[in-house]
Amino acid sequence: MIFTADNEERLSKLVKETQVFLLDMDGTVYIETTLIGDMKNTLQAMRDAGKRIVYFTNNSSKTVKEYEEKLSKLGIFGKGDEVYTSGIATIEYLKEFYPEKRVYLVGTDGLKGEFSAAGINLCEENGEVAVLAYDTTLTFSKLVEINKLIVEGKPYIATHPDAVCPAKGVFPPDVGSFIELLKCSSGKEPDVICGKPFTVMGDCIKRRLNLAPKSIAMVGDRPHTDIRFGNNNGFHTLLVLSGETDEALAETTPDRAEAVALSLNDIVKYL
Repeated sequence: MIFTADNEERLSKLVKETQVFLLDMDGTVYIETTLIGDMKNTLQAMRDAGKRIVYFTNNSSKTVKEYEEKLSKLGIFGKGDEVYTSGIATIEYLKEFYPEKRVYLVGTDGLKGEFSAAGINLCEENGEVAVLAYDTTLTFSKLVEINKLIVEGKPYIATHPDAVCPAKGVFPPDVGSFIELLKCSSGKEPDVICGKPFTVMGDCIKRRLNLAPKSIAMVGDRPHTDIRFGNNNGFHTLLVLSGETDEALAETTPDRAEAVALSLNDIVKYL
């Protein structure tokens, strides 16, 4: 059994010690455009208790501004809230390790605009660094160009490893599927993957927040991305059963969370 007195104690401790909650979105806060339970009041209760909220996603097809607009339409983007994506983590990684290099980015126009605004030197050919994001406008010519750079041995960076993107009905292919395609054609895997569950995104958010790891909690519905990410980075971890994971998987997954809740709404009584 998961929902024991010990789990309740761990959940209470997690809420008390956490200053910033990193919230996965789809399956944790909402499902597509439907909020999970009394989420609007839960998030406000967190803010009222002095907790900061960072909406935290691997999805690099959308910009921060696009997410802010969606969250605002849902009525859940409050004062002091932030959005942080694997695309932003990749920008920060590039600025640290490949400043001024010409970057060939496979990504949406919105993401390209976000990279350019941050000072990344994007190019359409002869790139010095290859970056693979979740491109919902992917074309064959883009695949040919990035494959060429990978085969030539240019640094190869992916924003995140998710194989599919959550959606109603059939899940569409995500960056992880693109990685497998390019592995087949180039024989190579990314040199670095920035997003969950890896540590690049964790290091970036720790620097941005300027907090000790145990002042941060990762909350999500996927053990192999959200919870593994939190564990890899030394954060508190809360698995919610409002999305992909049910109680049976929560009990058997090797990526064990510090605490489990039916949904994020369950934390209100501990605030």
